[in-house]
Amino acid sequence: MQERSYELSSGTIHIWTLPTTAADAVVAKFEQVLSSDEIEFALRLHFTHLRNSFVIRRGILRCLLSRYSNINPSDIQFNYSSKGKPSLSPADGLQFNMTHSGGIAAIALGAHCQIGIDLEKIRPLPEMQRIANRVFCSEEVTEIMSLPQGERMHAFFRCWTRKEAYVKAIGDGIFSPFNSFRVTVQDNVPARFVYLGGDATASSWMLHDLNLASDCAAALAYRDHQRSVSIFPVADPAEFLDTP
Repeated sequence: MQERSYELSSGTIHIWTLPTTAADAVVAKFEQVLSSDEIEFALRLHFTHLRNSFVIRRGILRCLLSRYSNINPSDIQFNYSSKGKPSLSPADGLQFNMTHSGGIAAIALGAHCQIGIDLEKIRPLPEMQRIANRVFCSEEVTEIMSLPQGERMHAFFRCWTRKEAYVKAIGDGIFSPFNSFRVTVQDNVPARFVYLGGDATASSWMLHDLNLASDCAAALAYRDHQRSVSIFPVADPAEFLDTP
């Protein structure tokens, strides 16, 4: 973990982690910086905890982007790709991506590069092998199932987050088949792309595992030469409401 900073050079990536729960008064303050579309989306969420989690995540994202871009949180505007990936409007080179799982959210920020982050709480999956067979490359499935029983679940989520970070970086989400590219899987092998589909080359992308929480797997993918990755301490959501 490193000391917090809002100065982002072209050779760095910043990772912010935060809980997705907060006091009602804090949630109410975050609501004030959201757009009307974001408020409407939140109101369509049936359960209060899901609605509050969304408000906190989007509110913090706006407050955080405000500190990097010097734009008032409520004045920040987003463009959305045809497949739903948000970006700043107008584009100024600042790229971001967000993920959440198990009560934790993480936001990755980088300058002038495609970037994606994924976080998944590690949990039992009775149908793990069936899911892996359906979505992963055959080589990845073979590697996972060759491991001792007690290591397979961690390997599954390690593989999943590495792949999900990449498809989020390119903005394809569920539209990019996981079995169209291959990543390393085993714990003692550095995270990297073995091959990518389409016109992309594995050497043009970087892949990092992230240690964000003891019970989670997380990964970061970005298109550039290797950058320095700064992971900041877990932040209290209320901190983002204060003037920096």
